[in-house]
Amino acid sequence: MVNKKNIAIIGGGASALMLACSLDASKFNISIYEKNAALGRKFLVAGKGGFNLTHSENIEQFIERYHPKQFIEPFLKHFSNADFRNWLKSIGIETYVGTSRRVFPVKGIKPIEVLNTIESVLKKNKVSIYYNHEWKGWNNNDLLFSNNGETKIIKSDIVVFALGGASWKVTGSAGNWTSYFEEIGIQINPFYPSNCAYKIDWNQELVKQISGHALKNCEFFCGSSRKKGEAVLTDFGIEGSGIYSLSKEVRLQLIEKQKAQLFIDFKPELSLQEIQSRFENRGKLSIKDVLEKKINLSAVQIQLLKHQSTKEEYNQPEIISQLIKKFPLILTDFDPIDDAISTVGGIALEEVKENLDLKKLSNHYCIGEMLDWDAPTGGYLLQACFSMGKFMADMLNQKL
Repeated sequence: MVNKKNIAIIGGGASALMLACSLDASKFNISIYEKNAALGRKFLVAGKGGFNLTHSENIEQFIERYHPKQFIEPFLKHFSNADFRNWLKSIGIETYVGTSRRVFPVKGIKPIEVLNTIESVLKKNKVSIYYNHEWKGWNNNDLLFSNNGETKIIKSDIVVFALGGASWKVTGSAGNWTSYFEEIGIQINPFYPSNCAYKIDWNQELVKQISGHALKNCEFFCGSSRKKGEAVLTDFGIEGSGIYSLSKEVRLQLIEKQKAQLFIDFKPELSLQEIQSRFENRGKLSIKDVLEKKINLSAVQIQLLKHQSTKEEYNQPEIISQLIKKFPLILTDFDPIDDAISTVGGIALEEVKENLDLKKLSNHYCIGEMLDWDAPTGGYLLQACFSMGKFMADMLNQKL
């Protein structure tokens, strides 16, 4: 008869759910300790804008989206986006690939239904779930929890932390667990917003004309990173998929210089020479007519060009052509961290071994967004969390 080990999973997000679903219940007594009154709060909030579970691109391209990719690569190769879709199908969740190549549950399946299906797998796997249990550090080698104002001490053979990052506090993801690790000498890197809006100190007259408008089919670049997509101009600044993939470059510049230089190519499908030739062959058309009719710029793009140039410069095709291909914006700050889609920071990767166990604390592991890695939106964040959970489960199943 197998002598079962007790395993405590602290947190109830994506990585924790996959871990608990995949552990061998014949080898482990599996318990989840969740600070909220329900599992998967952030998982559900993420689904409000369209439940993007993963992305369909090939695994080699997939891995390139992460930083540092060397850290995430083993987990993605162990449990890839294709493996994840197969797993979802095996539990009754069919998926489809959208026009953006992102992967969603088939139409009609709501986020809560996906979560309920996963919870049914937990039930079949005999997982015990303790709600309203907020982790408060250690009592010697045991775990301390606050449960409705009362302190509880829990003993466990194996502990897996899945405490999340520091955005969306409404879901319980506040990052306020860091002090307990710092107290025992584990390095915590500061949290910063990722996949977020950035502040621009707009001219107030300009912002009245552009706020709420989208820049579509553009290419955005910062430092060495480039991304085709779209963004929305707001009273605060700029946000959207086109700049989320630039989060690392923008963040480094903001931290080092307190500002970041963003450039936009308004017409990535046209070369500078092609744009200039359309001005040269304009006949009696005005500059504005060429911009609207021959280059097909939007009204908001033309408004930005006008603001960025003097009247004399605006009437010089060479200058305007260069601005169309490399329009500059200065970003001066992050969106508040609680409004960010995700965060970077948390437990320094140097503090964990290849199997995600803490070097300074035996039989204690960390998975998910609480570790200091980064990824863009589009299914990459969720996929990495599910992949880490599956990797951890398979490793522990094999180990025991």
